[in-house]
Amino acid sequence: MEANKHDMSEQEQGSSLWADAWLRLKHNRLALGSLIFLLALVVLCILTPWLAPYGYEQQNLELGATPPSMAHWLGTDVFGRDLLTRLLYGGRVSLMVGFIATAVALLIGVLWGTVAGYLGGRVDMLMMRLVDILYAIPFIIFIILLMVVFGRSMLLLFMAIGAVEWLTMARIVRGQVQGIRQQEYIEAAIAMGLPLSRILWRHVVPNTLGPVIVYATLTIPQVMLLEAFLSFLGLGIQPPQSSWGLLISYGAESMEEYPWLLVFPGLALASTLFALNFLGDGLRDALDPRVAKD
Repeated sequence: MEANKHDMSEQEQGSSLWADAWLRLKHNRLALGSLIFLLALVVLCILTPWLAPYGYEQQNLELGATPPSMAHWLGTDVFGRDLLTRLLYGGRVSLMVGFIATAVALLIGVLWGTVAGYLGGRVDMLMMRLVDILYAIPFIIFIILLMVVFGRSMLLLFMAIGAVEWLTMARIVRGQVQGIRQQEYIEAAIAMGLPLSRILWRHVVPNTLGPVIVYATLTIPQVMLLEAFLSFLGLGIQPPQSSWGLLISYGAESMEEYPWLLVFPGLALASTLFALNFLGDGLRDALDPRVAKD
């Protein structure tokens, strides 16, 4: 009772949108637990070079594929490589793909949607028709073309996935900006003679951050799943590097003989995707201005 009264007194004194959103997020145990899990996972992946028990390329052909044991907690693959080590290094790559490709998608999508939504008219029509055309192109064909023309590399994979995922963000931001530009403070900024760039980056874009943050948390699992799909097809991360998608691809080839090679990478990817989706749902509820204060 005293804790509830304390929370109510804090809210009655007034708080910012972000402080209020954090308060609601803390009350969502599933979202908060997902956030803690993801932060721990990121820290673990950053510290992988110091925590991994073996080198990710270290082979023991005499050992071969062995089930989990005290020496190898998650077992080894057909080349005698420690699966836990490769899972940790694969997590670094998968999370890097997720975060960097999402950042690329957000950068392009926010810029495109802001300009189209604010300027409107023919500019908006032309820009959004281009988005519709890109939507009609199968993403896998687009990525294959990029791979053929520019060659395979991790940086290209980041750029290619980001170049596919920005389309929905552009639509979301455009819709938000169309509503924001009708607000009185935007009309006041125009009347004061502020330059367009300052109006966009000081008054328009900051007010779209709520939906952008929520969509970013939902885009990261989409990107990671896309990378896993591409690696499964042989178009993603190339050996000797590993990602969770590549490990799942290897595990699927021998799942009847060595099921642990599929189970552990699959659990790692699935748990991370679930956590990201739970966090995205929690952020959506926390940042929704229609949610009444408790």
